[in-house]
Amino acid sequence: MEEIKIITTEEVEAKLEAGEAMELVDVREDEEVQEGMIEGAKHIRMNDIPANLDYFDKEKEYIFICRSGRRSENVCHYLQEHGYKVANMVGGMLEWDGEVIVK
Repeated sequence: MEEIKIITTEEVEAKLEAGEAMELVDVREDEEVQEGMIEGAKHIRMNDIPANLDYFDKEKEYIFICRSGRRSENVCHYLQEHGYKVANMVGGMLEWDGEVIVK
């Protein structure tokens, strides 16, 4: 199994502050995202990823986010096996110090 690229919460925050465009996907459950999401992130629950493959573009890289980084890592393995470019935000929202939006 190929290793998954990782990105830290600090790196994501720095890219956001620099205005860098990123494809962020939050794979947490509905009740988890109600506590707040990173602005600009798309919410697709982990179990809904296989049914939403048409959302993803194989030319773009997607950064996956969950509570601790474990579920997003699993999603990264799944999508990478299907030919997508992915990165896992290690530490997840537990380590996120940046701003969140509540929907």
